[in-house]
Amino acid sequence: MSLENLLTWAPAGSREASLVRQVNFDRLPVHVAVIMDGNGRWAAQRHLPRVEGHRAGIDSVRDIVETSARLGIEVLTLYAFSVENWKRPPTEVAVLMGLLKRYLRLELENLLVNDIRFQVIGRQDELPADVRRELDVGRERTRDNHGMLFNIALNYGGRAEIVEAARRAIEDGLRPSDLTEQRFGEFLYTAGQPDPDLLIRTSGEMRVSNFLLWQIAYAEIWVTETLWPDFRARHLLEAILDYQKRDRRYGGITQPAVVGH
Repeated sequence: MSLENLLTWAPAGSREASLVRQVNFDRLPVHVAVIMDGNGRWAAQRHLPRVEGHRAGIDSVRDIVETSARLGIEVLTLYAFSVENWKRPPTEVAVLMGLLKRYLRLELENLLVNDIRFQVIGRQDELPADVRRELDVGRERTRDNHGMLFNIALNYGGRAEIVEAARRAIEDGLRPSDLTEQRFGEFLYTAGQPDPDLLIRTSGEMRVSNFLLWQIAYAEIWVTETLWPDFRARHLLEAILDYQKRDRRYGGITQPAVVGH
């Protein structure tokens, strides 16, 4: 999207409009990954049940997906539910699954209008059948879209992904002598996708929480104290501007934050 179109979207004189004017559209991160954290604390601060934090977080998902697509981000991956999250109280898990179905039903038309392709990464066969059906509908309806790829990480764990990729490589008959980093990457959930350039974590926690462990090897990390339900377009723009100020070294010589690797 052009700067002019983005300024039409951002209210005149707003913080978003000011930030948009500073973005270098030739140096956008290709793939942005987000660890959405802080729903429970957001609810606790307001003396509300934890599930209300999850409900409030849906608005943030909508805003960040649409803003990323407007900016021209090629891939956005949101960490929605980890393999460890099954340890939470059953009622909370049930609410999370219900919110996921509701989001997909309500936002499908927006994904289509914005030419966004929807994908899921994680152990989908362990999800409830009704959730899997909604995911299948979302994938099928958006599969011919050519805009941003929107990944939701569900029942996902980085270590589990690497183990499963190793098993698939063995089952595929890959010999140890033929195994390279590039070849191994073809067995990951994100096969064919660029690795994240920018990893965002909300709520101020300084850890990666078993998220895209292979893929974020050289990602720039941006952490904000903002809790996920309060995270909006301006925070995403701040993260991108900070990313564009960094020099990416990849373990070697200094390189500016440029498109691709």
